[in-house]
Amino acid sequence: MNGLAERVAALQARLARACDAAGRDPDSVELLPVSKKQPLALIEEAAMLGFPRFGENYVQEGAEKAAARPDLAFCLLGPLQRNKAKMALQAFAEIQSVDRVELVDRLARFAEELEVRRGVWIQVDLWNEATKVGGCAEADLPALLDALRAAPRLALKGLMAIPPPEQPEAFTHLARLRDDLQQRLGQLLRLSMGMSADLDAAIAAGSDQVRIGTAFFGERN
Repeated sequence: MNGLAERVAALQARLARACDAAGRDPDSVELLPVSKKQPLALIEEAAMLGFPRFGENYVQEGAEKAAARPDLAFCLLGPLQRNKAKMALQAFAEIQSVDRVELVDRLARFAEELEVRRGVWIQVDLWNEATKVGGCAEADLPALLDALRAAPRLALKGLMAIPPPEQPEAFTHLARLRDDLQQRLGQLLRLSMGMSADLDAAIAAGSDQVRIGTAFFGERN
């Protein structure tokens, strides 16, 4: 196997072990490759290994890759400025960094104009994590959910978070929040949390998607 195939196989084995330890089916956890700053050729190689979806952090970069490979699905993970909302809707299959009412309103307006429907995830920040950009505080969630309910072209898929490092209890906190929202909203919600260093703890807490960059693709140029 080449370098990429070896890394992917090692990650899949690690994910399977984490799921086994948590009593979960490995198929219930999505491994989402984070392809920011990675060349299109490497993304295409990953697609040949069976990965049709990729996470991107920057709107312009992700839009260029989406235009080059419209058969693949790109998800926006990074912060989204309102002036790039229209481009994001055109380029990305999902937007995971929805974190404020003003952004929902703008996305909803452009979704109507473009006549598109997109899945969105709420990025939450339960810990006032100053080292990360973006995230909706728990107290602001009700207003954000109200805005999404008024936007029929934006389908709420779940919650995304980047918890503080070395705080495994943060995953449990987020899982409880997801469970509470599912009961209140009467719909299933997915959890996107966990990266290379902490995917085991995230899966044990109930993550449905782990976002892996360097451990998947290797070091960026």
